[in-house]
Amino acid sequence: MKFAVVSFPGSNCDEDLYYAITDGLHEAATVVPHTTTDLSDFDVVLIPGGFSYGDYLRSGAIAKFAPVMPAVKDFANTGKPVLGICNGFQILTEAGLLPGTLQHNQQMQFICEPEPLQVENNQTMFTSAFQDQQRITLPIAHGEGNYYCDEATLASLRENHQIAFTYRRNPNGSVSDIAGITNQAGNVLGMMPHPERAVEDIQGGTDGLLVFKSLVQAHLRTV
Repeated sequence: MKFAVVSFPGSNCDEDLYYAITDGLHEAATVVPHTTTDLSDFDVVLIPGGFSYGDYLRSGAIAKFAPVMPAVKDFANTGKPVLGICNGFQILTEAGLLPGTLQHNQQMQFICEPEPLQVENNQTMFTSAFQDQQRITLPIAHGEGNYYCDEATLASLRENHQIAFTYRRNPNGSVSDIAGITNQAGNVLGMMPHPERAVEDIQGGTDGLLVFKSLVQAHLRTV
């Protein structure tokens, strides 16, 4: 199984993701530059956290124009999984692959701490290794993690079971405590918490590893 880790100028979690896959999951991973125009050889595309293009204008607003993004959209359109973490989530919303937007945290401060979450839907290719309504803890590290969408979009997210993770003690003001959502097809997930920072005991917990194990399980069902 082959994972692509897309690296933008300003990404700083690309190596974290790479080692989470290679050392934690024991699968193959390649860090691909933002200039890549073909991702068809990969099974999963990962968009890491960081500050792509310095987060100028708005987080993810410049990255959506990177040469790699048409390839990411083409990849998603094939039904293969795309996972955006933190800045990756912001990029996916800016690119129109996920609904809503990420705003400044309600308290207008950067937050970096372990955060208790709940798995709201364990029937996706990203969450099948979790128990239904399982309570987990993953690190967060963001200044613009306040998820917002209008009421109609929120109703659609609920109706289509697109809310994958919620905060148990909302740290940033996100509407309906949302920490992660999928697209309607279920093959694109954006989440603000960092599963790649919770794959070994030395990191304080291994709850994040189940996100990546879920992707392996989903892949095995297709081969």
